[in-house]
Amino acid sequence: MVIHALLAATLALTATPAAAAPKIDCARLKCLALTFDDGPSEHTATLLKVLKKEGAKATFFLVGKQVERRPALARQQAAEGHAIGDHTYSHPSLPTLRDDDIIEELRTTQALIQDATGRRPTMYRPPYGHTDERVLRMADQQDLAEILWTGTTLDWKLRDAKKIKATVLKLAKRDGVILMHDTVPQTVKAMPEILKELKKQGYTLVTVPTLLRGKGPDSGLSYF
Repeated sequence: MVIHALLAATLALTATPAAAAPKIDCARLKCLALTFDDGPSEHTATLLKVLKKEGAKATFFLVGKQVERRPALARQQAAEGHAIGDHTYSHPSLPTLRDDDIIEELRTTQALIQDATGRRPTMYRPPYGHTDERVLRMADQQDLAEILWTGTTLDWKLRDAKKIKATVLKLAKRDGVILMHDTVPQTVKAMPEILKELKKQGYTLVTVPTLLRGKGPDSGLSYF
């Protein structure tokens, strides 16, 4: 009888669904969004391992050409809880393009990301940060919000892990959005120490949508 009782209790516990993970409240917590542009690259898989190990979430703005080359990495990013945004197909300066070409750059990448991940992005980041009212209007037609940043590391220029780490820590602030590139190997190399130090300073590393606390991103609006 004792064995049967223990077995029944075990089965009951097994059948009980696990409690949902607590929702992150950035109104209460010291949140920071790390964002990575231009991938997926040959360094992205390593970065994903580091983020997973530290329990950190990030936002990736993907270039359509790179999604074509590495759809499995885009799928992995989404599956592991990171946010995905559109960074155009070929990384042009959008204000220099005609309306139809802007729309094509965004629409093609949206479709590629949706094919790879099953989700259509609702955010985009203009290459080089080049944007204007016309570009934003074209993005709105594709149901995209524009996501800029509060600080950029210029990691593509620094190309030095120690300097990139120092720059991230200098730019870090509550509700900040930091721009980096997972195409820069030194950035990926610096990331374990960056994450450990940010967590030591009390930061919770979240996606851009989480940082917005349910108030966006809304199509046609520009953030940060």
